[in-house]
Amino acid sequence: MVWRRKSGGGGDSPAGASPCRRDDGECYKVPRGHVPMVAAGCGGDDGGERVMVPVMLLADPCVAELLDIAAQQYGFGQPGVLRVPCDAGHVRRVVERALRKGGGRPA
Repeated sequence: MVWRRKSGGGGDSPAGASPCRRDDGECYKVPRGHVPMVAAGCGGDDGGERVMVPVMLLADPCVAELLDIAAQQYGFGQPGVLRVPCDAGHVRRVVERALRKGGGRPA
């Protein structure tokens, strides 16, 4: 028996990406193995900038601290994409540092 990977709905989506819909109806792709986060800045309600975070980094202490701050600010029941209350540059620096440290794997 040969197993085949099913395509996720339409044939226009590349392998490894899943479509998501934004509030304005525009479609974007989330790469497989990533979690989209919206860096909402200090205000938190201005839309923010989307940053893709590899799932393997969720175990990293610095990324986990961002998630704790988001839980304190917005609670655990956030609808839609996960928001973090800091600017996109800070989120990118945390992700890059975690990737250099070892990608969330224990040392």
